[in-house]
Amino acid sequence: MQRIHNHHLTNQSAWDVIIIGGGATGLGTALDSASRGLKTLLIEQADFAKGTSSRSTKLVHGGVRYLAQGDIALVKHALKERGLMQKNAAHLVHKEEFLIPCYDWFSVAKYLIGLKLYDWLAGRFSFGTSKYFSKSETLRLMPGIKDKGLKGSIRYFDGRFDDARLAINIAQTAKEQGATLINYMKVTGLIKDADQIKGVVATDVITNETFELKAKVVINATGVFVDEILQMNDSKARKTVRPSQGVHIVLKKEFLNSDSALMIPQTSDGRVLFAVQWHNHLLVGTTDTPLDEHSLEPRALKQETDFILNTAANYFKTKPTEKDILSVFSGLRPLAAPTDSNSNSTKEISRDHKLMVSAKGLITITGGKWTTYRRMAEETVNLAIKEAKLSPIVCKTEQLAIHGCVNEAEENHLSIYGADKKHIETLIKQQPELAQRLHKDFPYSYAEVVWSTRNEMAETVEDILSRRLRILIIDAKAAIEMAPIVASIMAKEIGANKQWEDEQTNSFIKLAEGYTYQTKNKREEPVLVG
Repeated sequence: MQRIHNHHLTNQSAWDVIIIGGGATGLGTALDSASRGLKTLLIEQADFAKGTSSRSTKLVHGGVRYLAQGDIALVKHALKERGLMQKNAAHLVHKEEFLIPCYDWFSVAKYLIGLKLYDWLAGRFSFGTSKYFSKSETLRLMPGIKDKGLKGSIRYFDGRFDDARLAINIAQTAKEQGATLINYMKVTGLIKDADQIKGVVATDVITNETFELKAKVVINATGVFVDEILQMNDSKARKTVRPSQGVHIVLKKEFLNSDSALMIPQTSDGRVLFAVQWHNHLLVGTTDTPLDEHSLEPRALKQETDFILNTAANYFKTKPTEKDILSVFSGLRPLAAPTDSNSNSTKEISRDHKLMVSAKGLITITGGKWTTYRRMAEETVNLAIKEAKLSPIVCKTEQLAIHGCVNEAEENHLSIYGADKKHIETLIKQQPELAQRLHKDFPYSYAEVVWSTRNEMAETVEDILSRRLRILIIDAKAAIEMAPIVASIMAKEIGANKQWEDEQTNSFIKLAEGYTYQTKNKREEPVLVG
């Protein structure tokens, strides 16, 4: 295999801050740190946002359900951050109208009162006011909703975004602020001097080179992998996180036939379920299944997809079945490990984050959610400055625009690139053959693959089809069909041989099959492959 983006790391470099983990928290921390003038390195074992941070429900939200749990401070902070995200990444974060269907009058009163409080807590960061809609107004806005027994709905506003695209843009912004960011670089050990952590040992997964990298402070922002880093420091360290799996399925948008998103406030397991319009499809989720193990490619359990389908069937006029699923994906939330080892309940564990000094020179940040990534990063860097006695420069990210940020009235499929959209259009003008589509059912072009390979640190076909373009998440079968074309465009761009192309295509197809439903051995019941 070969590296597309050479990173020119040396063992001699000394850093102020080394961040392990390139998800929302790690990337936000790299941006915060670099923007304060600290010499910052971020390393990620796979691709940026490969794990949990590309597998969210795509919501930028204050957390209506945390309001129900009485966590008012968390909601207030998150609503402010929601407003800042919408301002600083206007090309990716959009206001979204949500409808809560109500089948009894008590629900109408309860949700209207609760959401008026939600509006009030947002203050000047409000996205719009909540309101009651009658049954006929609800059916006009969302023709696909079950009408039997419907009393009406409550409308409220929250945000919708593209998580992996935002991660890439934050990485680009951090780079522009002077940070060095490297994907496919795995930490294999910590450098210790007595009881002080002085840096990390890391191996380039693509070239197999190993580096010893020194830093004044190391930040462990590895999500469900935090305990692996903590055990490098102390092999007897107690587990701090317990993964909880959240599964989503993707259906054709015609199931709801609406521009609004649906919020189901009370599922049979006491959670909320969302059906959100996203990239011209309908994304439905999520679940909450405690797991004992974690991986980079978690797989949905049949009981989870059944739960989502059954819940949707209670609210949709047309009941979705397994064969309607275009893609299914799982993300692992790093929730605080319960102190009672028998505890299987994860929904009561707070989604607020936890920041701790795990050893001298080692800071760990866990938990939280995408909406509060910037605030978590600010707190993490504040603590790092204090611990390592670095220059106490104040945080600058509240007003800092993210790479690509632009307010555009006219939306098309290139809008996710924001200000970079014009560069892709220029590429097509210069090389008209790049206007070709990757697939007859999707608008994505050859030019986007070239752009992401050159400018967005994509190293593999998976990086392109899963996180730069979101096809794998939307329609796994279409992604499989696109893989050979993407491999060929990338190979031409970097001068790779046919063997590289074939390896890339085959490994992507194998991975993507885990996102599809297929019938095995002609059994009537489709099973999840993975």
